[in-house]
Amino acid sequence: MHIAEGYLPPLHAAAWAVASAPFVVHGARAVVHQVRTDPDSKLLLGAAGAFSFVLSALKIPSVTGSCSHPTGTGLGAVLFRPPVMALLGTIVLFFQAVLLAHGGLTTLGANVFSMAIVGPWVAYGTYRLVRRAGGGLGLGVFLAAALGDLATYCVTSVQLALAFPDAASGVGGAIVKFGSIFAITQIPLAVSEGLLTLLVVRLLVRVSPDELRRLGVLPTPSAPSATGESTAKEVGA
Repeated sequence: MHIAEGYLPPLHAAAWAVASAPFVVHGARAVVHQVRTDPDSKLLLGAAGAFSFVLSALKIPSVTGSCSHPTGTGLGAVLFRPPVMALLGTIVLFFQAVLLAHGGLTTLGANVFSMAIVGPWVAYGTYRLVRRAGGGLGLGVFLAAALGDLATYCVTSVQLALAFPDAASGVGGAIVKFGSIFAITQIPLAVSEGLLTLLVVRLLVRVSPDELRRLGVLPTPSAPSATGESTAKEVGA
């Protein structure tokens, strides 16, 4: 998904940077608020960022000027809400561009918009819809991570198509072509990311149920006798 350094025309790169900036600023405020109101969440906040950094660094060559990989943003979106992931995702993408030559600084705005903004919002929206429909935590987390991943690549396809429309079919045809190529690798990667994120959440339910309750991911037990048995049922529902 990371669009390579210098691949977008300067005007497109600048436009995506401008579009992403307000979300990142809002995300910085959200992170400050989260840390001030719940200092104990710092470790989990860092873990969410590290999870995204590691997963999104596992790249597979794909469309010219880009690549396929998991995004890892669904976990943070579910735990801390999308604004927090806007900042964490930007930090992840910046260090990957500087340290791993993965993505780029000129294309940072475009990559942030697809992976750190749209992906987390789709993930969180999916999670909330599943939960409101009566689905269990496990199903919500799986679909959130998988669809957030796919949404990221849909946006990247649009970004590339706007910059490089097809000579015959225009932007619409280019979107279909870019999206079709991405789908070959990205659909199985999205399913794998959903399963991995589910495993991580199940682990957190076992080792940090109180913190998940503070974040609103797990319900507050109705009686003191409620234990890990109820949380295990919740995540597996």
